[in-house]
Amino acid sequence: MKQKNLLTGYKTKAVGADITSVRCNGKWLPIGISVDAVNGMVLSIDVLPGEDAEQLKAWLEPILDAVDADVLVTDDADSFKKVSDETGRAHQVCKSHVARNTDALVDELSAMIVTNQDYSLETLGVTAEQALTDLSQLKAMIHSRIPDEQALLEAMYLRYAKARKPGKGKKHDVAYRMRNLFMDRWNLWPRLTFYRTWQDEDGHRILDGTNNHCERSIGWWIKERYRSMRGYKREQSALNLSRLIAFAGSRLAGGLSLADLLP
Repeated sequence: MKQKNLLTGYKTKAVGADITSVRCNGKWLPIGISVDAVNGMVLSIDVLPGEDAEQLKAWLEPILDAVDADVLVTDDADSFKKVSDETGRAHQVCKSHVARNTDALVDELSAMIVTNQDYSLETLGVTAEQALTDLSQLKAMIHSRIPDEQALLEAMYLRYAKARKPGKGKKHDVAYRMRNLFMDRWNLWPRLTFYRTWQDEDGHRILDGTNNHCERSIGWWIKERYRSMRGYKREQSALNLSRLIAFAGSRLAGGLSLADLLP
């Protein structure tokens, strides 16, 4: 089959994308996978030359155009944010990735504040109690993801906005890390809560806020077979095998029998 013909006629309003890697001839080979973010159908599996924004855009933009997608669903990588912005697509960042990362940061910073590891908050006039309250509230907000709460995040960020970056070679203090955390989540909020308000043409909310379809496809169609091997010898072999398994698996999941696929 011609790769350019695989998406002929297929349409979806939301595309999920992710990157994984497999060992090939002694080196790690980056592989990009794109799926229909609504039903999990694999759209494309491709070897990538790299993972920067321009390379991801060159890979994803033709796929987004071919299926007439309005939304890109990915993890929290800045390169994917740039792709969504430059291609004019709305962006849903996986809520699961952000929640896990936020929980870990909140727990780490809270422990540092409780043990009074530095005095950087005092220079901002912020008490330890206030900082702990802000972190606890952020943790709750990340899990509830109410779109209208972006202004509340802005107010919390402004409390730490004057924290100064430590000099070269010095460790980032608590106040500066708090500043960066709240600024990032404030800016991320529209991408994190997009699925709460976006609807298809029939008025249905069809996204769940995760990139689970991509992660499952990586586990089932790329990594599962790869785990039983010592790696690939050729890039094309890695690509061919992953595409074949994904093609067959998707069709079987859609109700076809193995006998239907063999011809």
